[in-house]
Amino acid sequence: MTSHSAPSSTESGAPPGRHWRGYVFLGMSVDGLIARNDGDLGWLTSRGEAAGDAGYTPFMAQIDHLVVGRTTYETVRAFESWPYEGKQVLVLSRSLDDGADPRVRVLRSLDDAVAALDHAPAHHVYVDGGRTIASFLGAGLIDDLTLTRVPVLIGDGVTPFGALPHDADLLHLSTEVLPGGLVQSRYRVVR
Repeated sequence: MTSHSAPSSTESGAPPGRHWRGYVFLGMSVDGLIARNDGDLGWLTSRGEAAGDAGYTPFMAQIDHLVVGRTTYETVRAFESWPYEGKQVLVLSRSLDDGADPRVRVLRSLDDAVAALDHAPAHHVYVDGGRTIASFLGAGLIDDLTLTRVPVLIGDGVTPFGALPHDADLLHLSTEVLPGGLVQSRYRVVR
């Protein structure tokens, strides 16, 4: 089986009423967690090295906008280099000041983010951060999910989806076993 995790120009366009598609690309433990409660990702980065970037680079090459939560932004902001160079980055936060970091635009709500994406020339939008993903998924704004399971159980931590207002039916597109025992599956959200 093969996996093609990057958005493709051969895929169907945006859903009716939107000119952009929402994507999730996550590494997670086998028990479905994306970080420890303190935000630690060492379990992911140490085991994920064997698989390279698991298709993240070609995925990101197609992304023009990102919407991330405050916690994700603060984690990424601490990296040695900014990984989102050349991308429009929207941060959902009620506490951060807009304009404090010229690399991002801070928005207060899901509605504000959707309005910004609808107004922008957005086409492929990467959504990241547990609560942000859950909000977009619950509002029907996620179209494709790429989930990479890392062979570890961490027992307690941050879930990527949380409570949803309704089931999100998924169509399985592909599954691939990557080096290091990682298993990557790709799904399309069924409308």
